Amino acid sequence: MEPVKNLKRNKGILVAGFIMASSMYVLSQYVGSAQAVVASNAVLVTKSQPAFSVSSPSNKTAGSYADGTYTGSVADAYYGKVQVQATVTRGKLADVQFLQYPSSQSTSRSIDGRAMPILASEAIAAQSSSVDIVSGATFISQAFQQSLHSALAQA
Repeated sequence: MEPVKNLKRNKGILVAGFIMASSMYVLSQYVGSAQAVVASNAVLVTKSQPAFSVSSPSNKTAGSYADGTYTGSVADAYYGKVQVQATVTRGKLADVQFLQYPSSQSTSRSIDGRAMPILASEAIAAQSSSVDIVSGATFISQAFQQSLHSALAQA
């Protein structure tokens, strides 16, 4: 009976080792790239400053934008271009739509699909382009900030 127990225990250790090694290999495939591995469907948000330095329309108080629809400049998101359209109603940022975003690669579509709604809702909540960077979506986050900034500068 003793050899059977050892065989089962050793088999379990081998399986666990194989799973660990496989996970490490998959993780190592993403470490050097611009894409982040997200272990679940959760998207982390981190604080950051916009990747550009110009005077910010975010200094305006809520309700101080002119009503209308404003199209932001096209910004480079490394894997493609980002352009947003901001809608201002009653002096407040009411909606943000993506007119352009990186979509040629399946990884970009996956990451951007999670990040874009977060970026838009954070901008509306903040009433400015100064929003947090979405972890794993740094390039689109920075391009979003830049394009939204130019749209709100018009308002």
